[in-house]
Amino acid sequence: MNRPTTRPRRAVLVVDDDDRVRAVVRAVLEADDFQVAEAADGPSALEFLSAESEQASDGGDGPARPNVLVLDVMMPGMDGIEVCRQIDHRTTKVLMLTAREDAATRDASAAAGADAFLAKPFSAVELLDAIEALSADDPAF
Repeated sequence: MNRPTTRPRRAVLVVDDDDRVRAVVRAVLEADDFQVAEAADGPSALEFLSAESEQASDGGDGPARPNVLVLDVMMPGMDGIEVCRQIDHRTTKVLMLTAREDAATRDASAAAGADAFLAKPFSAVELLDAIEALSADDPAF
């Protein structure tokens, strides 16, 4: 008996204060069959992740909990590094996406628990390669 070999939907939360960057990242990821949610700032991202955790524990049928977070470093209020410090890294991989490519930003990102780092401007191929690598590390995919 042959079973269909469909790959499960892969879920990503894109967090960036720039609407255009979120739209580009969404378009690239959705074209590769990722389920994409968006947040415009750090507090909204943490709230989204918290709500998804509660929904998952309640057995909810909503959108898939993001297993990968694409996180801008420079955002007003709470920056991406602080968001990265506050998430559960057992369930969420983090790709830091930033215009700041200096060693201090890379080091701070790594210290906060980031799994990968991608500098803006980035190509669609670079973005997909990074997300695919993080997804491949996650047995839930």
